[in-house]
Amino acid sequence: MPEAPSSFPQPGLPADPASLDLQFAFGEAALQAENLHELPAEVPLLEARAGDAPIARFLHHVLLEAVRLGASDLHFEPYEHHYRVRLRIDGELRHALSPPVLIKDKLASRIKVMSRLDIAEKRLPQDGRLKLRIDALQTVELRVSTLPTLHGEKIVIRILDGASTRRGIAALGYEPADQARLLDAIAHPHGMILVTGPTGSGKTVSLYACLELLNRPGVNICTVENPSEIGVPGINQVSVNDKAGLDFATVLKAFLRQDPDVIMLGEIRDPETADIAIKAAQTGHLVLSTLHTHDAPAAVTRLLNMGIAAHNIAASIVLVSAQRLARRLCPDCRQPADVPHQALLDAGFSAAELEEDWQVYRPLGCAACTLGYKGRIGFHQVMPLSEATQRIVLCGGSALDIAEQAAREGIPTLRAAGLRKVRQGLTSLEEVLALTRA
Repeated sequence: MPEAPSSFPQPGLPADPASLDLQFAFGEAALQAENLHELPAEVPLLEARAGDAPIARFLHHVLLEAVRLGASDLHFEPYEHHYRVRLRIDGELRHALSPPVLIKDKLASRIKVMSRLDIAEKRLPQDGRLKLRIDALQTVELRVSTLPTLHGEKIVIRILDGASTRRGIAALGYEPADQARLLDAIAHPHGMILVTGPTGSGKTVSLYACLELLNRPGVNICTVENPSEIGVPGINQVSVNDKAGLDFATVLKAFLRQDPDVIMLGEIRDPETADIAIKAAQTGHLVLSTLHTHDAPAAVTRLLNMGIAAHNIAASIVLVSAQRLARRLCPDCRQPADVPHQALLDAGFSAAELEEDWQVYRPLGCAACTLGYKGRIGFHQVMPLSEATQRIVLCGGSALDIAEQAAREGIPTLRAAGLRKVRQGLTSLEEVLALTRA
């Protein structure tokens, strides 16, 4: 896999600020204190307005360009002698441009005002939200996080893509057999469904895709997250507030008095939360949540290590799905790769698979993509808890024992699921190996 350059230019995202349509005069006269407007909306709306000062126009155009390029996050980073803006595209953080240092405080103030944050507070982190006007019909919700650093406030803006959940489960990369297992699991009236993976692997999007299928007039759905990122009409969504004492456990206890049918918990992070979620799954509720584990079998042992009784785990968990997001090869420039036979065997391909007619591809790079990749594709290990697996859990079996039973039941490993995407020409072998390295 080719090495990413330390700075732009690179295909699809050049370094020159002019190429991003950010043609502003950053002289002292142009950067005088501007008239900042606080809009009277529940969530502030950022849009281009006649007479906006250069800072406001700069911010608006940077955000529009980030949305156009498919970025998930923007980083505004101040340093002693320079200031930089980076975009996270397809999971990779890329340098975009370097505005003058003198705008850092004015830009931070603009973002904080629009996000309803305290512009006078520069010593503590803050979190806020706003909406970006794309056109007359489209707005995008943004989550803002500020962090005090040695040389000013670093600001990260998360672009929340609610449309990804509405594209359906099939668009998330599930294989037909895995999709069938998942759909069968969410049809259960009660029990727990866990989605595991590292940060940024698309767990929340997968959960919301399931909730979209369950979201009907006759179903009461309650979610708790830190914070809630994707707004969905018809779902009761709660964001935790640790300062006010509103933590996961408190909200979960309240949910049980709200006559829920489906509960979605953003993350199981402590024994108390895990215990309440397990009990909810056993008392007639369908519970969906996430864990941070390497693969699906490890999720069971993680709950055991939290102190959850084996019989409660066996009785409540319906399915565990582990997932990763791999960068998708650009279809316009991908090139056949000459990979040695032994390297393919070492990666996890079987000898029978190597006898079939398929091709490994590698990234190249063109004007339509970033370093040979364009977008991302998920691959998944979807493991229902069969009766045999439940017996292993009750007998105190390890993650290895559960993995062996899953293999006997035809459940591929996470590595094997990724290699299937390689065979389909959707991603590179290097990408899958990097994401599934133990």
